[in-house]
Amino acid sequence: MRPLPLTSRRNPRQSLTRAFVAMVAMVASPLPVPAATSARPPNILFIATDDLNAWVGPLDSAIKAKTPNLDRLAARGVTFLQAQTCGTYCAPSRAALFTGRHPATTGVYNTQVYWREHPELRPLQIALQQADYKTFGAGKLFHHPAGFVDLRGWTEFYVRTAAQRRSGWPVDSWRQGAPQPSNRPNSKFVRDQPNHTNSGFLEYAALPDAMEKDMADTVQTDWLIGVLQQRHDRPFFAAMGMYAPHYPNYAPKKYYDLYPLDAIVLPPIKEDDTEDLPLIPRRIAENRKKTIVNRLHELGIMKEAIQAYLACTSYADAQLGRILDALDASPERDNTIVIFWSDHGYHLGEKGQWGKHTLWKETAHVPFIWAGPGIASGARIPTPVSTIDLFPTLVELCHLAPDQGLEGVSLAPVLRNPSSATDRNILLCDHNRGGYTVVNQQWRYIHYPDGTEELYQLSQDREEWFNLASQERYHPIIEEMKKSAPKSFAPAGPESNQLRLIIEDERFRWEPKRPRS
Repeated sequence: MRPLPLTSRRNPRQSLTRAFVAMVAMVASPLPVPAATSARPPNILFIATDDLNAWVGPLDSAIKAKTPNLDRLAARGVTFLQAQTCGTYCAPSRAALFTGRHPATTGVYNTQVYWREHPELRPLQIALQQADYKTFGAGKLFHHPAGFVDLRGWTEFYVRTAAQRRSGWPVDSWRQGAPQPSNRPNSKFVRDQPNHTNSGFLEYAALPDAMEKDMADTVQTDWLIGVLQQRHDRPFFAAMGMYAPHYPNYAPKKYYDLYPLDAIVLPPIKEDDTEDLPLIPRRIAENRKKTIVNRLHELGIMKEAIQAYLACTSYADAQLGRILDALDASPERDNTIVIFWSDHGYHLGEKGQWGKHTLWKETAHVPFIWAGPGIASGARIPTPVSTIDLFPTLVELCHLAPDQGLEGVSLAPVLRNPSSATDRNILLCDHNRGGYTVVNQQWRYIHYPDGTEELYQLSQDREEWFNLASQERYHPIIEEMKKSAPKSFAPAGPESNQLRLIIEDERFRWEPKRPRS
């Protein structure tokens, strides 16, 4: 199918001992790397994935997908071993990253459309365009339903079909002509549900290998490779969001074959894990466990479901490999910074959960890797950072106009000199207004909107199994962590189901729904 492009118009914690700083230096890079000396600002190659958790080669997970190309990228650059997302699912995490502001500031907690609610904010692509960057985008950079892509500030934003351009620019991976199994829904979990909606949740299938060339992420990768093959007289920002490994987990059979079912290892669990949780999160967790995880076990398909997720992870990694090959073959190789990130993590049975929407590490912990000119090679940073740091880092590296409202911190000094990394408190806002987590190397503190709490000592409790919040001796730690919480939470803007999407040829806008008479 031919491409159809559109041309469109600290709160930091700074207290590490000298011994720890020395340890960071040993873990990371032996020497600082000087900044790039090119007269032209660096190009930015910006690769997002969807629902990708910490089960990848460069991170310290007990279970790992086969990700040779992520391993290859990590060897070239800096891997943040404890990177945290800035939203508990797709829509708010991407809005926070592109605006550089937490949900507590913007009111974008759920499916609010940030560019409708805050047209005054300058998103990342506009900031780069204003700095004379050409800006190219494709795939799931924003939330995937119709009406969420922010079309402002792009030299070109690519979609695969004319129908997408005429229907609000949805960017999912399984409709609009993308390959599907002939017997959708294919998974027993979906087929076994009475009155199933066929939404794609826990739907999976191994597709014929010959279909790989027609899959959405493959086609978008082809487009991005074409961008890299062009001659560029100005710096470029080339951004692509892969849908994998988000459900439905469709991937060519060869990626499923990488994970024989008898070799699948289930994540560690604690059977009474929810008993020390506050009442409301305990009820939510127990209900999800009963309706999803327990059901997977009853159907005997837990390993199948994990296999499907791992297969899609390896498929996404293969597309990353094609992109890196194209960059290596281009004249821009030595002046291009590569950034790889995921919008949030994903539970695959841990704490009895399947999915995201939590404040525990399985949702919060994401891959976040940088490589390119002026960035150390083969460095592994154990101190936590946030994906909200991406925008201020690019402000420094790309000489963008300053924006005093950005809420992350620039990682540029750490990218050049990994031994300068220090511990700090990282904020993650919940999709429920007033909820949040604050995490550093030692602790994860969780605060729910009703005031109930959790506290985990990460150095002793990596799986976050033992909630210490009720123990009085830990209350000073809780009070210290709460100092990094937002002082106030912005009112939530209207969610997409409270708005009406108006399609105007290949443009769209949102209006409030008219009240029923």
